[in-house]
Amino acid sequence: MKIGIPKEIKNNESRVGMTPAGVYELTKYGHTVYIQSTAGEGSGFFDNDYKKAGALILDTIGQVYGISEMIVKVKEPTEVEYALVQPQQIVFTYFHFASSEALTEAMIKSKSICIAYETVEDDEGTLPLLTPMSEVAGRMAIQQGAKYLEKPVKGRGVLLGGVPGVAPGRVLVLGAGIVGIQAAKMAAGLGAHVTILDINMKRLRYVNDVMPPHVVTEFSNEFNIRKHIKTHDLIIGGVLLKGAKAPNLITKDMLKEMRPGTVIVDVAVDQGGCVETTKPTTHEDPIYIIDDVVHYCVANMPGAVPHTSTMALTNVTLPYVIKLANLGWQKATEKDACLQKGLNIVEGEIVYDEIKEAFQI
Repeated sequence: MKIGIPKEIKNNESRVGMTPAGVYELTKYGHTVYIQSTAGEGSGFFDNDYKKAGALILDTIGQVYGISEMIVKVKEPTEVEYALVQPQQIVFTYFHFASSEALTEAMIKSKSICIAYETVEDDEGTLPLLTPMSEVAGRMAIQQGAKYLEKPVKGRGVLLGGVPGVAPGRVLVLGAGIVGIQAAKMAAGLGAHVTILDINMKRLRYVNDVMPPHVVTEFSNEFNIRKHIKTHDLIIGGVLLKGAKAPNLITKDMLKEMRPGTVIVDVAVDQGGCVETTKPTTHEDPIYIIDDVVHYCVANMPGAVPHTSTMALTNVTLPYVIKLANLGWQKATEKDACLQKGLNIVEGEIVYDEIKEAFQI
C-alpha cells in the first residue's frame, strides 16, 4: 500500500504522524511510505532519517495526498486540506468529529474512509490510541496551570506546592480517567492539595488506593462542583464521552463564584469542552479571561512536546497502521473489532452513533 505522512499545518503543531522507526517497519512489509519534506523536523526527525528508514520524500502536501492510498497523521484535516482528501482514501488520525460540524460535512463530502484514533476501543473498553496523548495532556495541564496561576499572567499568584508555613495550592480535577489521574499525579507530586471528582465509583476507589493522602476523591455532581470551585485555585477539565461531545459541567454563571485569578485548563476542548465558556485556543495565543477567570483551552496540548508525543503516538498506532496496510480497511476492520470501532465516516456515511447524536442525524 502507498502510505502518506503529510506535515501537520495546525497552529504550532510540531508532531508528525510517524517516526522513522515506524516507517522502517512498514517498508519491511513491502509498503511504500511518502513523507512530506520537513514533516518531522518539529519532532526532531529529519528528511535524511526518513530516507535511511526507506521513505520517499515529497515536496508538497498535495503530492502526499495525491499519491497515497492511506494518510496517517496526528490532527484532523484543516480547511485547506479538505479538498485534498480523495474518495476511498483511508485517513487515520484524531478527528473528534462531534466538536466540528464543518469537518464532519467535509469528510462526508470527500467519500473517504475516516478512522479516528480516539474511538478505537479495546476489549476492556479503554481507548489505546487516545491514552498516550491523554497521559501527555494530563501531565501538561498541571505544568501549564501552574504557570498561568502566576500574577504576571493574571493568575491568583499561588505557588501550587506552597512553602513551609504557607498552605499549598488547591487543584480540582473533573474526571478520573487517564487525563484526570495523570493531572492528579503531577499536582500531588508538586505538593498541591488535590480533589478529584467522577461519577464512576470504581475509578474513585482506584484513585483512593493509589494516590497519596493529599489527593481526595468525591462523587461528581453539580452541588459538589459548585462547592469546590469557590475554594480551588486550578481546575482541570478531563471529562471524556467516547466519540461524543463533552458535557458542560461548569456553566458560565459558575465563573462568578470563583475567586479572581482562578485558572481553568479544559483538556476536553477537542470534544467541545466540559466548561460552557470553553473555546479552542492555540499555543501562540493560549489563554483568555472571562469574569476574571483565566481559561487555557489549547486544542493540541501535546503538540508543545512533540518529540515525546510523536514517539508515544507511533508506539500505539503502528500495529493498526500495519494491519490496515497489509489487509486493507475492510478486512482489517472485519478481523479486528477494536479497529472497527474506529470507523467514523465511510464513503460519505456516518457509521458512529455518537456523531449522529451530536448533530441529531
